[in-house]
Amino acid sequence: MSAVSVPSSTPWPLPNEKNHQSPNASPNSQPESTEAPFLLATDEPQKPEPSIPPFLPAMEPSIPPFLPAMEPDEPQKDLEPSISEREPEREEKTEQATPSSSRNRPNPRPSSALTNESSELSPSSSSLLHLSFNQDCGCFACGTSLGLQIFNVDPFRPIFSRHLGPPGVAIVEMLFRCNILAFVAAPGPHPLFPPNKVMIWDDHETKCIGELSFRSEVRAVRLRRDKIIVILEQKIFVYNFFDLQLIHQIETIANPKGLCEVSHGGGHMVLVCLGLQKGQVRIENYGLKRTKFVSAHDSRIACFGLTFEGKLVATASTKGTLVRVFSTVDGTLLQEVRRGADRAEIYSLAFSETAEWLAVSSDKGTVHVFSLKLNFKEKSPVPSDTNALTSGGDHSSSSLSFFKGVLPKYFSSEWSVAQFRLPEGSQYIVAFGHQKNTIVILGLDGSFYRCRFNPVQSGEMVQLEHHNFLKPDVTF
Repeated sequence: MSAVSVPSSTPWPLPNEKNHQSPNASPNSQPESTEAPFLLATDEPQKPEPSIPPFLPAMEPSIPPFLPAMEPDEPQKDLEPSISEREPEREEKTEQATPSSSRNRPNPRPSSALTNESSELSPSSSSLLHLSFNQDCGCFACGTSLGLQIFNVDPFRPIFSRHLGPPGVAIVEMLFRCNILAFVAAPGPHPLFPPNKVMIWDDHETKCIGELSFRSEVRAVRLRRDKIIVILEQKIFVYNFFDLQLIHQIETIANPKGLCEVSHGGGHMVLVCLGLQKGQVRIENYGLKRTKFVSAHDSRIACFGLTFEGKLVATASTKGTLVRVFSTVDGTLLQEVRRGADRAEIYSLAFSETAEWLAVSSDKGTVHVFSLKLNFKEKSPVPSDTNALTSGGDHSSSSLSFFKGVLPKYFSSEWSVAQFRLPEGSQYIVAFGHQKNTIVILGLDGSFYRCRFNPVQSGEMVQLEHHNFLKPDVTF
């Protein structure tokens, strides 16, 4: 099956398209100009004019900037991980990049560069640069060397593609299933846009409706219905989606992978990112107005996973042997599971909708599913990466667990209840499918897998589907 090409006259349908109208429009008013606002870095930030994008549903009230960038307590001399908490203080230093709104200002690059014409991306001439699931894992987005593509997960099918030309799109993020995307152009001799700009693309209008400019390269972008989060090498910026006003900036340790996760439920946002120390996790709870620092690992953090409502966070270090699950409310360690004994690079961590299962993918070519038996009332000390903590799990614990206290705790670790073997040599991300006891796996080689696991009997998962979305006519 070839990729679906949607002409500009047939925009991607919105969930509530019948309510799609400008928030400033009145019943008798004339349509306003469609000229899109753009954000440009300026020395003196100007207060942006309120402009609520018409594509967004009702949102929670905007959150005041009560959480400026802060530094954690002084690092402890011992290697025992710990939890620390600080009340927010107002930051007085000037931010490194200050985007501001400017209406009716011309785009430095003509908007025609993002053409209204849709075209199929040729697998023979494009390469995959980026993969990401949307917030409910019902779709996934691909950034390629020629543009971007959007696919539906269940059933698997292409939705649309946009040909933007080389060098293509390095980062692309969806906003649920609506017409709004955020993307960052790939670097190259003649990039579409500089790699320090986040472009907000409205596929209903088939044009950019805004941009955020920074003084350094953008590493990642996260979208909520009410927030835009931009991750740089050592800073994170949080903006209101209402008016693109900066409400919070966070300093982190060096973050070349752009590690950051945010909750997507209807409540207040929970943001998880790197702290200022090796192995430290920073949890911003915007509802509780609380910042918490958790020393989760002795090694550097390699990956995060966050539940939809943001109540639980899973972490893995660069060792890749252990995965730990913490409460974002108080930083308590709730459970620890073991992926394996040898080092591995963890690519993704994903919770099931009910937080009953946790999926892990790594460079070892195996996807693991762990059973989570969480006791939110139990408070456990955080052990060292060299020791594993047993938290239960009848069918997932080692058969040698009766030697606990005699043999190394490795033998009493919790192991995965299901596994799926993948070809090595590619990076894979994983998410839980909408069908019961299923997972979806995406690879940078263009592979799409849907698998089913047995929640009662441990063992290998059953492959249900396999496609190559870079070659849509190929089904395995």
